[in-house]
Amino acid sequence: MTAEEMVARARERLVRVSPEQADALRTDGALLVDIRPYANRLAEAEIPGSVVVERIVLEWRLDPTSEYRLPGLTADTPVVIVCNEGYASSLAASDLCDLGLRNVTDLIGGFRAWKAAGLPVTAGGTSAVP
Repeated sequence: MTAEEMVARARERLVRVSPEQADALRTDGALLVDIRPYANRLAEAEIPGSVVVERIVLEWRLDPTSEYRLPGLTADTPVVIVCNEGYASSLAASDLCDLGLRNVTDLIGGFRAWKAAGLPVTAGGTSAVP
């Protein structure tokens, strides 16, 4: 299987959202999780209110049964995963479906599409959740 096939398979199980839909979800209380590397966030900015979780610990912070999960996270928490352009986030969101998250998806086009849509951004460099 190729990387492109893996992404396509992951996306089959997601109802992906546009930047505008992600912003509406954010306004309604959804958790936006930024998995981009520090260098990208520092150089390009971040989405206000997003939570930075490094990809290496994503499953532990978003597993609703994990003692290391983010505070208040449940299997029903709406979650939007954000990466640079929407590829790594599709793979990550699919993995989170396997953990039992029922309302997880990713942002079509990633952070770069969010910014191109003129949606709010803030200076980057936020520390990741430990």
